[in-house]
Amino acid sequence: MQSATGGSIIPLDGVIMDVLPNADKAVIPIEKFINYSLNFDKDPNKAMAFKLALGYTRNNAGRLIDNIYRNIQAHNAVCKGNNGYGDIYESVMALTGENGKIANVLTAWIIENGFDFPRLTTIHVTKKKVTR
Repeated sequence: MQSATGGSIIPLDGVIMDVLPNADKAVIPIEKFINYSLNFDKDPNKAMAFKLALGYTRNNAGRLIDNIYRNIQAHNAVCKGNNGYGDIYESVMALTGENGKIANVLTAWIIENGFDFPRLTTIHVTKKKVTR
């Protein structure tokens, strides 16, 4: 099967594909981190997990984004189907944080209908295993 972006994928059943389609064009909004994932007022559990596991806070959110960009093409992605707005993907990455620790981080992406690039929709530290 071909995705809207032209990459070969196996959809819906959780089968692993190579990497996120058009990962080199991925968009990671810093607001996702400043306003949500690393914001103790919005989601204290998620923010604490990033701080303890990897040493990331709102003050160094840009470094977390850089870390994701450096690792996005080294980890597999799984197609989760189309939610009506676009194709949904999940990728679990082993990231080395600012504190030198390694933790698995789940990233979720959407390639919206009519577009050819993935956009980060959510992220959190996870116990899910990394697949390569």
